[in-house]
Amino acid sequence: MVATIERRFGQVNRLPGSIEWLTDNGSCYTAHETGRFARQIGLIPRTTPVESPQSNGMAEAFVRTLKRDYARVSPRPDAQAVINQLPRWFEHYNSVHPHKVLGYRSPRQFIDRKTREALSAI
Repeated sequence: MVATIERRFGQVNRLPGSIEWLTDNGSCYTAHETGRFARQIGLIPRTTPVESPQSNGMAEAFVRTLKRDYARVSPRPDAQAVINQLPRWFEHYNSVHPHKVLGYRSPRQFIDRKTREALSAI
């Protein structure tokens, strides 16, 4: 957990602020020790609503897409190679990868368009 946080945000004792950590309600995430440790390193543990298929469905769809469109088609000789590629995969997923539900636009393209539409309506 510490390695992941530090790779993404910097040293845990120098985080820019509190970071929400969203998980499902699996026992490994809801264990008291896990929550306590997460809080100690600056995370705010949050869980999806119980019996919320939408929340779990979105997370599972993301993982499925990441595996299908990135992990399975990229060189990955070991776990560290995969971890090293994650930032590029996330950037591509958010900036370039078309999403059917967003009209085959990336999330950033979708948000940019919605923002421009909202501003032009003012």
